Amino acid sequence: MTWASEHNSIVTMAQAVLDWAPPRFALAGHSMGGRVAFQVYRLAPERVTKIAVFNTGSDAKNDTEEPGRRKLLAIARSQGMRSMAVEWLKGMLPPYRQTDAALVEEIIQMFERKSADLFEIQMLALLGRPNATPLLNQIQCPALVLTGADDAWSPPARHQAIAQAIPNSELVIVPECGHMSTMERPDEVTAAMRSWLK
Repeated sequence: MTWASEHNSIVTMAQAVLDWAPPRFALAGHSMGGRVAFQVYRLAPERVTKIAVFNTGSDAKNDTEEPGRRKLLAIARSQGMRSMAVEWLKGMLPPYRQTDAALVEEIIQMFERKSADLFEIQMLALLGRPNATPLLNQIQCPALVLTGADDAWSPPARHQAIAQAIPNSELVIVPECGHMSTMERPDEVTAAMRSWLK
């Protein structure tokens, strides 16, 4: 649902999902989408039958985060989205996947389909995100919490803490996988999602 990502806050993204979604639904989100999923549940827990979050976090902005994000935005504006994506990938894929030319190019092309303006909107949404950690122990529906074993941005320890806080959750750590789990290990992620949906 690309139009939800055009809002400049996690809260309005979540409201856009709720405005579009059926009365009851299962919900999955990757990275920033996981944060949106938490906010959807906060706004309308009675509508969410199951929730899955991948390679994400529940915390509010930390003090060291904004400069790195603004550096990427400056690259996007001065050199283009492709150059920004190349820089972004350095922290998102583990070293052994950096040489996977097909995967790297697929991710870069995904970024190239978007603009620096949209990147800034999403950056502002992330920097202004609400803290979802207090919400976790209130989530009553079945939850899947998944990340890559080698995700340096959203590491396994963070997901272990999220899964421990959600009463009815399953933790899946995908081996030999970084931040882009759905693209790096689609078979493993799909299997985990099938089990969650059952």
